[in-house]
Amino acid sequence: MLQKIFPFLTWLPLAKTTLKDDIIAGITGTIIVIPQAVAFAMIAGLPPIYGFYTAMVTPIVAALFGSSYHLISGPTTAISIVVYSTLIKFVNPETDLEVFVSLALVLTFLAGLFQLAMGLLRMGKLVNFVSHSVIIGFTAGAGILIAFKQLKHVFGVKVPQGSTILEILTYIGKNFSETNWHVFSVAIGTLLIAIIIKVFIKPLSRYYMLIAMVLGSFLAILIGGEAVGVETVGKIPSNLPPFQVPDFTYNNVKLLSSGAMVLALLGLIEAVAIGRAIALHTHQKIDGNREFIGQGLSNMVASFFSSYAGSGSFTRSGVNHQAGARTPMSAIFASVFLMVVLLLFADYASFLPKAAMGGIILLVGYNLIDFHHIKQVYKASGRELIVLSITLIGTLFFDLEFALLAGILTSFFFYMERTSKPNIAVLGLDKNGRLINIIRDDEAEECSNLKIVRIDGSLYFGSIEKISNYLSKLYEENKIQYVLLASDGINFIDLAAAEWLTNEINKWQKNRGGIYFSGLKLVSQDVLKKGGFLNKMGNGIFFKQKKDAINYIHQKITTPCLKKVFVECNTSSKSS
Repeated sequence: MLQKIFPFLTWLPLAKTTLKDDIIAGITGTIIVIPQAVAFAMIAGLPPIYGFYTAMVTPIVAALFGSSYHLISGPTTAISIVVYSTLIKFVNPETDLEVFVSLALVLTFLAGLFQLAMGLLRMGKLVNFVSHSVIIGFTAGAGILIAFKQLKHVFGVKVPQGSTILEILTYIGKNFSETNWHVFSVAIGTLLIAIIIKVFIKPLSRYYMLIAMVLGSFLAILIGGEAVGVETVGKIPSNLPPFQVPDFTYNNVKLLSSGAMVLALLGLIEAVAIGRAIALHTHQKIDGNREFIGQGLSNMVASFFSSYAGSGSFTRSGVNHQAGARTPMSAIFASVFLMVVLLLFADYASFLPKAAMGGIILLVGYNLIDFHHIKQVYKASGRELIVLSITLIGTLFFDLEFALLAGILTSFFFYMERTSKPNIAVLGLDKNGRLINIIRDDEAEECSNLKIVRIDGSLYFGSIEKISNYLSKLYEENKIQYVLLASDGINFIDLAAAEWLTNEINKWQKNRGGIYFSGLKLVSQDVLKKGGFLNKMGNGIFFKQKKDAINYIHQKITTPCLKKVFVECNTSSKSS
């Protein structure tokens, strides 16, 4: 019970054996988050310090109460954009920054509250409907997106803020002559150092990112640093997040509730998608409900410490995993080290070159593209490839939330299409006396008065049409008196299907012989019983075994069997 309430109790005992790896990953994550915190806060319309506050508080709470061992929460691009677009409708940060910040904290708390509520209501299972192909496509798209966003730091070209991939390529192409080759040398040099260490120096491969960034910083100094245009992250504020109660007035809550729900859903999809994407490599089981609770608590707590909304970060989570993190302690270390850096080493950290980090993030982006699984999807399923492609393209060229929703909806569409067309197999008796699909055996015979049909799929509003069309055609074009539905493959029957089924059975009972069932699961009969449909259908139409149903039906047959396939054909009233 304690582990369910405090999930960190499951991995905390491992900390002794994983301490070194988690510390290294934490240091790497601290270095990566410094420029991101500044950039994301500015995207959200907030001063840079709020990006640091979010990067300090959110990861700790999310790590303690989430389920993923490698997910790093904090400020993200998508969340920052949604925060800004939600608040700009009510207040302009340039004219009234204090009110803007106040509303941002209320928005963060409400988003966290919605996330926590969904987790406690065990709605985490919703993420199970996000297919494997959606995750692969989203991950690959995010990797490419992350890499392209770093090109301005690689080439030293002032690409306009918020540019799309096409705009980035076009701008760099038109302004290629303005490339700062000193900056380019630092970025590519750092990238090559990382690759060399990772591929050729195995004893140090786990620390390749940290070593590459340190050596890249020295390379920048040797080349000339800021004197030749190699920008650093600049001056960093040196204070910890202050405690501040958000302004929970009725008007503020009413004003921000709808935006908070959108923010909550996006944050959950993003965090769980990232957690599951990394879990493809680590084989860790992600608990959706636990992740919902972790994200919710992290945003609620963060709002009291001057932090705006956060979620899982693809870049930092990818770096965390690739840097060798073993437990969520790496996220806690990253936050603690960031506090230490801001308090003690802000001046030194400010010399970190953006080009060196750009080179490292290029490698992180590349590693997020799962070529193995993409190739597997390409070979295995055309439909899954479409799902993957739509998610990938959506991630590259549209909003991240749109990309995820497009991938999920496409996946749902194909699922509904498959389940709406259940397999209908006609069964006949082979030479060995076994019931078999007549397609598989040309010599299998059918009774002239009894049609035995096996349905492989559940009966629900989406699948009624195909089964209804089949039975209608059978009713109109055949003189078959009785139908036996072999129902072992029917897992559930919904209300719409129960209504239709009752009418269909009554029609056959009135004008023909009837429709009977064999092997229908008890759980599949729930709606029929609770809805009172069994009384309308009549008694004696459900059997456990096919042979019992066949025997019973033949006792009711009044038309001579033209083909005496079953033993029972010889005992029916008019055919003996």
